[in-house]
Amino acid sequence: MSATPRPAHEIADVIRLYGHDFLATWGPRLSAAQKLVLRALVRCRTAALGGHLERCDDPACGHQRPAYNSCRNRHCPKCGGQAQAHWVQRRLDQLLPVPYFHVVFTLPQALAELALQNQRLLYGLLFRAAAGALRSVADNPRHLGARIGFFAVLHTWGQALLHHPHLHCVVPGGGVHADQDRWIPARRLRNHGRFFLPVRVLGARFRRLFLEGLIELFREGRLEFHGSLQGLSQPRAFRRCLRDLAVRNWVAYAQAPMAGPAQVVQYLGRYTHRVAISNHRLLAIDDGAVTFSWKDYRQDGRVKTLRLEAGEFLRRFLLHVLPPGFVRIRYFGFFANGRAESGIEQVRRLLEVTPADPLLPLPPIRPETLAARLAPSQGPLCPVCGRGHMVRVELLPTVLARSPPGAPASPAWIS
Repeated sequence: MSATPRPAHEIADVIRLYGHDFLATWGPRLSAAQKLVLRALVRCRTAALGGHLERCDDPACGHQRPAYNSCRNRHCPKCGGQAQAHWVQRRLDQLLPVPYFHVVFTLPQALAELALQNQRLLYGLLFRAAAGALRSVADNPRHLGARIGFFAVLHTWGQALLHHPHLHCVVPGGGVHADQDRWIPARRLRNHGRFFLPVRVLGARFRRLFLEGLIELFREGRLEFHGSLQGLSQPRAFRRCLRDLAVRNWVAYAQAPMAGPAQVVQYLGRYTHRVAISNHRLLAIDDGAVTFSWKDYRQDGRVKTLRLEAGEFLRRFLLHVLPPGFVRIRYFGFFANGRAESGIEQVRRLLEVTPADPLLPLPPIRPETLAARLAPSQGPLCPVCGRGHMVRVELLPTVLARSPPGAPASPAWIS
């Protein structure tokens, strides 16, 4: 089976063509991290980063081509495949023979702008509030009465690239009893058979924990308020905003249980290292605009197209650049970092399984899949003769990036 075809358009193309005008308008308002992302994407897999020369090892062919280095920026749609593959493999090693569930916690839209102005603080609070809600409800003997484990992945975007902060959580069905001597399996499913904990209770608990944390941050003077939010810096206006938020329903959504280990793996590969938009969704770049596909989940995931002015497209894309060093995948309970091995070992012992037990029959392998990315490789097959393999024969130095014909000169931050 052939590899996934190369996309016709890339975000890097948008930056090369329209980045100069975009910076002229938005440059002073961009963070250093956002500028770094623009620079990394436009240089990724180009001569600007250097690379190596590949040559077919079949003497009768000898076809050669350059292969340039990746930028390895976590916001780049062309990078992250290898890191994702290794991450997924580590999760496979921790799979348990129990049902798995997918739960999503979403911040109200009224808080989205405040979160954008205080990313590190409020994204961190989003993790703590969602994790606290799951753990406290699961600890309650009325619901489960056990210590659960789970991991959460932060996404900040919707399909149209608007700011939409939410957490995707993967939760095994069950937990460890407080006495540490037995595994308590998930009881009957609630919420129309979707989850073993009451989602309405989870949503209410999530709301309370987040608002309590928000109040504490305000009292400590750690929140920033800019633009249209400046009025909220006054205690009376802030309290009024909190009262409005406290009477709304906060979204905690549970999907149907995952069918088995293979579906868990599919989820892991789909959500963990995803960026705001993939190059494959770009349909056209012309006349100063970008057209891309998106799914309208309010209409059962119907695929639509959206055309944005190039500057607006880049502005929306950069909304989802995370603060430097911010961890967007976090682990809790018996999955928690620093105790994951001992926690998983304890759960396996209580379930009477061992790491060697074949919990996961691997699906058919494709060149771009997990197993292919992890396996030692001779190099790709030669695209010309199809017999030999492409092998490295020479290192290539870095070369100053040049603008494409007809485009403005590349800004200094690109070169």
